Amino acid sequence: MEPTPIHETKLHGIITFPYSVYMGRIPEWIPSFPLHWHDDFELIYCTKGQIQVTLWGQASTLCADDLIVILPHAVHSIEQGNLEGGEYFNIMFHPSLFQGSENDLCYDKYILPFLSGKKTMECFYPAGSCFNQTVTPCIQFMLAHRKESYTTCEMLIKSSLFFLLHHMNQCSTAATIDNSQPQLSYSRLKNALYYVQKFYDRKVTIKRAAEECGFSESHFMKLFKEFTGMSFNAYLVNYRLELAAKQLSETDNKVIDIMQNCGFHNQSYFTRAFQKKYQKTPLLYRKAAHLDSV
Repeated sequence: MEPTPIHETKLHGIITFPYSVYMGRIPEWIPSFPLHWHDDFELIYCTKGQIQVTLWGQASTLCADDLIVILPHAVHSIEQGNLEGGEYFNIMFHPSLFQGSENDLCYDKYILPFLSGKKTMECFYPAGSCFNQTVTPCIQFMLAHRKESYTTCEMLIKSSLFFLLHHMNQCSTAATIDNSQPQLSYSRLKNALYYVQKFYDRKVTIKRAAEECGFSESHFMKLFKEFTGMSFNAYLVNYRLELAAKQLSETDNKVIDIMQNCGFHNQSYFTRAFQKKYQKTPLLYRKAAHLDSV
């Protein structure tokens, strides 16, 4: 079973209209959505409870009506915000949706700077903030018409996205060394995530991960903790546990085989680590997952 891709390349919507809206519930539907990035713009709008979104290493807790804007290529994750979890929507749209002719003035002036890193913006907008209040009616429209977004509402959806991008530009600033340098360093850490994704079932070392990123071990460990909020070893264990949980819920493979497939070689340690993360033993987790799918 393939792990969740770190660089998500899934087409959202259809080729001629790359836009889609998804509803999510944590932990009812998924326990979390691990670190990843994509080429799309994304808005995450919380509607109930709490979720935590980590963007470039900065964690934000979203409550009802809070909003976060994810720019293309930004590394982020979504997790449970409190014991009850939360409900939210993802609005995904690809920059190509706005590209017309080869020398498209609007695309080159207002969208391309976000893609090239020349322009940036604050991303978390709590309920009641000016940007949130301005774009929320637009977001509510997109949520209400998400099922017919590219069948009968294309013009209205696209006009809503242009409205949204206009106000994103109003809130944007030119990237400077101060606000772009950390992201450049964090971008190099993507290589460590690729390394874990490729070799999670084998021996993984901090030394090799640091080499993959071109950092010394000490600098790598410092940056990685800032980037993910956890140590590299903790990230590795968490990644392996999430993959094990996925296999437990989606396959009938033996627990000991799943454990070994995910890079664990001590059953007692695996069971303790799994129970600490999911509050259930692997067998009880599988049983609960199968009951939920009935």
